[in-house]
Amino acid sequence: MTEIQNPKRYDLEDRTFQFAKSCRNFIKKLPKIITNIEYGKQLARSSGSQAANYIEANESLSKKDFVMRVKICRKESKESRLWLNLCDINSDKELEKEQNILIKESAELMNIFGAIIRKSE
Repeated sequence: MTEIQNPKRYDLEDRTFQFAKSCRNFIKKLPKIITNIEYGKQLARSSGSQAANYIEANESLSKKDFVMRVKICRKESKESRLWLNLCDINSDKELEKEQNILIKESAELMNIFGAIIRKSE
């Protein structure tokens, strides 16, 4: 008898870490203009914050604390999407592709965190 495994099973801590890391790599490639420098700083903060807060949620002391941390994760993912959309990629097709992948991932993370919140409240 063969066991069926889900090949797309994710560890959410790892997924949020990879998102923050991918955002960092994206920021490094942005054209160095004043707005991108500021948006890049904000993106680095919000993407890292959602990863850190998810780790904190898993170490929470109560259900209320867990839900609050996950709400922060959702908020930071939404904020990351904003900064990603504001970054000026200067018509670079490769950078645009990377930007769109990151925007999609931030939306998926928002949905995952939203589902966790709904099931936890």
